[in-house]
Amino acid sequence: MSHDQVITDTRDWVVKAVIGLNLCPFAKAVHVNERIRYVVSDATEPEQLLKDLASELLALNRADPEQVDTTLLIHPGVLTDFLDFNDFLDAADALIDELKLDGILQIADFHPDYQFGDSEPDDIANYSNRSPYPTLHLLREESITRAVESMPDTAAIFEGNLDTLERLGIEGWKALGLKTRR
Repeated sequence: MSHDQVITDTRDWVVKAVIGLNLCPFAKAVHVNERIRYVVSDATEPEQLLKDLASELLALNRADPEQVDTTLLIHPGVLTDFLDFNDFLDAADALIDELKLDGILQIADFHPDYQFGDSEPDDIANYSNRSPYPTLHLLREESITRAVESMPDTAAIFEGNLDTLERLGIEGWKALGLKTRR
């Protein structure tokens, strides 16, 4: 699969699901202002992905936030099993510490088979974190702080997402026409 297709599928998900369903009320501005960097990793092993992640964390830290505010590191060839992906997140967090970027950058995680603890695989709530490919979302803490300050009740986002997804249902999600493994 080409990098262009992976990025197209991911952008489609951002537009139709993340922005279109308002799963993240902060995504629209960075999308419209073209400040999302989409990067496809060719990694086939977790160690290789960790190197790509280090490179992208450092690049995002150096970038002008007016040019690149956030990065989606998409890795279709590694950590396709959700449990392996979930285990990798500890190494990703440790890398942030190792690079002395704690408090500066953080990582949000998305996966085609995302599953919250104690939920069933097809629980619609899981779809709030389901993406076409395993994806690490690199975020600036300053941007998160500004976003949180602009919205008085950020805890309501998760509840709103659950309401939206429950109204939509699995069939409604499928009707969005997103690339998915399910």
